[in-house]
Amino acid sequence: MGNMMEPDLPKPEPAYEPKFDPMLGFPNGRKERTVKTTKEEMESAAIPPHLRDYCIDDYMQFLKCRQDRFPFVYKCKHELHNYHNCEFEDFVLRMKEYEREARLNKLVESKQGA
Repeated sequence: MGNMMEPDLPKPEPAYEPKFDPMLGFPNGRKERTVKTTKEEMESAAIPPHLRDYCIDDYMQFLKCRQDRFPFVYKCKHELHNYHNCEFEDFVLRMKEYEREARLNKLVESKQGA
């Protein structure tokens, strides 16, 4: 009695570190992705950690709209659409980065084999 078992929750994956220079192949450089929302604002709004990504600004606008128009939250469809669109664009960008890394790995392997 009294024994507590730790639940079998998956451990979070470590942050991905690219193997290649992110500026490789971009002669004019790349636009740096930034977030305007501060960590304090996220904590005060009680944003869960899994939602704290590059789309947090759009999510915060959606939450503000919901708060401003409370009984009529259906009027915040535009803000919700912006948030979902940002999430989709972030997903596409991450997939492009994954494919870029895969192509560069294949190129390195072909040069080592030749």
